[in-house]
Amino acid sequence: MASSSARCSRSSVQLHLSLVGPWLAAILLACGASPSPSAGETSSSSSSSTTALEPTSSSSSSSASSTGSDSGGVDSSSDGGPPPDPVTLMLIDEVIFYDGYAATVDEPVPEGIVRHTNALVATRLSEADRAALQQTLMLGVVVGARCDNYDRIGTVHLALVPKGAESYVPAEVDRIEVARFITPFMDMNVSPMTVPYEFEVDSLLSVLQDDALWQSYDPWFELGVFGVPYAANDEIAGCAGRNDTQSGSLLLYSDSAHESPRFDVMLPLAIEQPFNNYAEGASDAIGTTRKTLEFELPGDSEQTQLVLITSNHGANAGGEEYVRRDHYVYVDDMLAAHYKPGRTTCEPFRKYNTQANGIYGPSPMSDEAWQSFSNWCPGDVIDIRIVELGALPSGPHTFVIDVPDAVFTGGQGDFPLSLYVQARTGP
Repeated sequence: MASSSARCSRSSVQLHLSLVGPWLAAILLACGASPSPSAGETSSSSSSSTTALEPTSSSSSSSASSTGSDSGGVDSSSDGGPPPDPVTLMLIDEVIFYDGYAATVDEPVPEGIVRHTNALVATRLSEADRAALQQTLMLGVVVGARCDNYDRIGTVHLALVPKGAESYVPAEVDRIEVARFITPFMDMNVSPMTVPYEFEVDSLLSVLQDDALWQSYDPWFELGVFGVPYAANDEIAGCAGRNDTQSGSLLLYSDSAHESPRFDVMLPLAIEQPFNNYAEGASDAIGTTRKTLEFELPGDSEQTQLVLITSNHGANAGGEEYVRRDHYVYVDDMLAAHYKPGRTTCEPFRKYNTQANGIYGPSPMSDEAWQSFSNWCPGDVIDIRIVELGALPSGPHTFVIDVPDAVFTGGQGDFPLSLYVQARTGP
């Protein structure tokens, strides 16, 4: 947990501290944030781990290639003395997002921030930031209400950009999705006006602290929220004629509480790829919700893991957003993971949904009611699924994800898929 001695970098932020989790609240206090008289709970960290490997008779086919970059071990920072104080890095501080469908605005951004689109900004991780990282890593996002009062998808990416570049084209560099979240239905005139998200991302340290990678690349963090202001223009006081949709902040927190897993291989395989049964290329074949990706390990691995993010969308009548489906993950024809998205309840996030909406309704619902339709909660994180594979031999391997019962009524909806592989091949 963070302490009041946590080191702060880049900036500070004004937030409702009682609405964030323990580590995020502590680091924001350490960075000079001022508490506000609001109450609430936090969204939780979002990594889940699966280790099962079972034989299966399912077949797999080839459909994608892999890219990769070496990643090295994490420095222990232990010299026999007391551990260093926790560190907090404010990478992006209350940047404004705009209408995702409109031409990119020319509004100014803080120093060190690049606006790629109205819905995507980025900042380079500095050598000083890298030196400050220790043995654990958590990521915090805070979204502020402006003139979009509907639930939207938000995301955090890591881009590997050629060394020294002042900007880049996102589609032309290797990128991975490291976190995904859903914004709540928010009225900017009603408290709470911010919503926090926390993610445990220890395995990213192997990338961010890799000496070989830093010789050729600079890591850039991207924060994205795709929103539109059209409903709020008419429904929210003060939003007439405006095209700003949300504000967003991005923080890193690192300490030496425990040693994180170490990997020296990272293979980006997919970043928010379409995954459905009706669009060409979105699955192995039209009519099936099964997608195959291939990857190749450069050497025998002692430990291998998948880092997988999916979320189910489709808000039409009978849409996939409202039906919980079994998801099956196979590696080399072996069942590696089985999951069904959805929380026990979305009630902890009701407080953030300050705009009336058809998801939460006027009064609390039972666990059974939530489990009957919700794949995710507006105001919550989307799980980062860590699928541990153990040792794998060098050479080609096949990943398959299959959602056999998915329907996609009316040819609508999608399960955007992000995936990368990490492996430890050395001592």
